[in-house]
Amino acid sequence: MGVQVTDTTLRDGQQSLLATRMATRDMLPIAAKMDAVGFRSVEVWGGATFDSCLRYLKEDPWARLRQLRSAFTRTPLQMLLRGQNLVGYEHYPDDVVEAFVRCAHENGIRIFRIFDALNDVRNMQKAISVARGLGAHVQATISYTISPVHHPAYYVRVGLALKEMGAHSLCIKDMAGIITPVAARTLVRALKEEVGLPVQLHCHYSSGLASMAYWEAVHAGVDVVDTAISSMALGSSQPPCESLVVALQGTPYDTGLDVGLLAEIAGYFRDVRQRYKEFDVGSAAVDINVLNYQIPGGMISNFVAQLTQLNALEKLPQVLAEVPRVREDLGYPPLVTPTSQIVGTQAVFNVLGGERYRICANETKAYLRGLYGQPPGPVNEEVRRKVIGGQEVITCRPADLLAPRLEQAREEIKDLARSEEDVLSYCLFPTVAKEYLAWREAN
Repeated sequence: MGVQVTDTTLRDGQQSLLATRMATRDMLPIAAKMDAVGFRSVEVWGGATFDSCLRYLKEDPWARLRQLRSAFTRTPLQMLLRGQNLVGYEHYPDDVVEAFVRCAHENGIRIFRIFDALNDVRNMQKAISVARGLGAHVQATISYTISPVHHPAYYVRVGLALKEMGAHSLCIKDMAGIITPVAARTLVRALKEEVGLPVQLHCHYSSGLASMAYWEAVHAGVDVVDTAISSMALGSSQPPCESLVVALQGTPYDTGLDVGLLAEIAGYFRDVRQRYKEFDVGSAAVDINVLNYQIPGGMISNFVAQLTQLNALEKLPQVLAEVPRVREDLGYPPLVTPTSQIVGTQAVFNVLGGERYRICANETKAYLRGLYGQPPGPVNEEVRRKVIGGQEVITCRPADLLAPRLEQAREEIKDLARSEEDVLSYCLFPTVAKEYLAWREAN
């Protein structure tokens, strides 16, 4: 059997290139053709799509999932779940995590790709056990980064812990597009040999390395890779599907996918993309800053927007240079939601504030108190003292400190909620969901 392929076009592809603005009405007409391709799975939900549906598109994310479930009759639907953060930006109590995973499964998700920004497996434990108990496929995920504390032995340790928790497969999530071909080969081989679970590789094209990394990973025994259809690939999205399919044709790794059918799908999305020009970040450029600063493409565009607003765009080089320093101070967290926002915001404050850590975001304080979990490496204790003084640093699983939320939320939103799903939307994004539910009621 050759290498299998997960398609990310409807989730990470459009999130990376079109600011997650693609509407469900532009997904459904092509679903039958995508379903016929023979993908291992299609990633359609999670990440920023949930927030974006409610906030910008006036869509119910649960309704989108149900519509896609009806449209894809052969291919399993997959989502990206941020561990205890679910699809939000903070830790939610266990009762919310349980209900969310259950509802996501009932509404059509069959593969849960579960990660934690710090690779703190305690933050993934609850979601893994619930998803596994429902009979879903649990793809436990390793957030890939480069630092003095991140090396193959570290990743193998994380992989073994996730296997122990009940993971069915592992995903290497290279959100910044920084894994080199040699590193991909080494890590895939190490995980396959020492952990013994199927391994999937997810890369962004930002640095231009991803297709080469996939080639080496395939020859090292990777089971599945993530691609986007060519018209929604490259740049900060994934490598193009068709190129990989052609490269592997006639080899033992042949995907068996139909290039003609893929070309039709690519044509459809080429037309759809035209409708989202105002949000389109483009996909041609290779951004070498990703390798210099290990900053995902989305972070750089956020910096540009933030600094433009503050009339300080000329400070961008200093901010980019400050990011690795803040990251080192915080114990080398991988730069993925929410740690990318924490490190990025603090870097801006450090540059514009005149003195490092004179101004601190609440999230930086919470991070240094251990409220996001255990950093991968040692934290700069001098910085910690400056930021949080004598406040207690917690060492338990952060969610152990959270009171149940579901019953209270049901009571608060009972006039607008029509379902358990509505209550969960409100739990995750109280203000945004309430606005959406009120709008739905009025329309």
